[in-house]
Amino acid sequence: MITKAVIPAAGLGTRFLPITKAQPKEMLPIIDKPMIQFAVEEALNSGINDILIITSRGKRAVEDYFDVAPELESHLLRSNKLEELEDVKRIASLADLHYIRQKEPKGLGDAVLRAEKHVGDEPFAILLGDDIIRSRVAGTKQLMEIHEETQCSVLAVERVPSDKIERYGVIGGDNVRRSLYSVARIVEKPSPGEAPSDLGIVGRYILTPGIFNCLKHVGPGKNDELQLTDAIQALLTRERVFACAIEGTRYDAGDLSGYLNTIMDFALERQDLKGEILKHFQTGEH
Repeated sequence: MITKAVIPAAGLGTRFLPITKAQPKEMLPIIDKPMIQFAVEEALNSGINDILIITSRGKRAVEDYFDVAPELESHLLRSNKLEELEDVKRIASLADLHYIRQKEPKGLGDAVLRAEKHVGDEPFAILLGDDIIRSRVAGTKQLMEIHEETQCSVLAVERVPSDKIERYGVIGGDNVRRSLYSVARIVEKPSPGEAPSDLGIVGRYILTPGIFNCLKHVGPGKNDELQLTDAIQALLTRERVFACAIEGTRYDAGDLSGYLNTIMDFALERQDLKGEILKHFQTGEH
């Protein structure tokens, strides 16, 4: 049973500079909710309320956001803004959140390795905050169901067009049944001609604790960073690993175009915003 989730939030956010010089990428808003809150809520909707967030220097805003805010709460109460007060108090009580710092930017694999003491000897979930998944059954929950069946690590994948394949770790393997694959190998950021399939790994994982030993021994990979995909490749020599195409819609908010597309789609679903947005694009009014 999966009881713990890890959300890496230690990256430098260079694709969003200069704003991320002072503002954590994970706190950039999707309208009025920061990216990272979607990951926290997905973990909760998957039945996980023990969540470790890996931060780094300059990410204090993440901790402050999920903390209590007595002065703000008092102000909202005095102003009779009870709906806003309820929202603020709900955020502070969402989950059992823990924090640990990645002291140097050594890659996603190194960030995950920081979680070893907290996770211990049990399987755990990883949710990357700039991948937002909207689905009937929470994306992480879908992977958990496969893990319960197989007792193996499970990676989320989706079909990727060839012109974007170089941005992903890509799996090769056999189709077990609809949406489920047995992973034979992983190629990190391949060219279209080198990719073993069109199935790219996206930001959700269930990993067994064996991943930590692999992370300690694989050494630096691409960009001289500790790559999580390299460690999963090493794990394949010891354990079976599966991949699951999650049912739902994934938004890649990790670069400017994906971020703007995510905001637009979410805004068009809100009745308080949709009319003004459509009016703006139809008439060009500002």
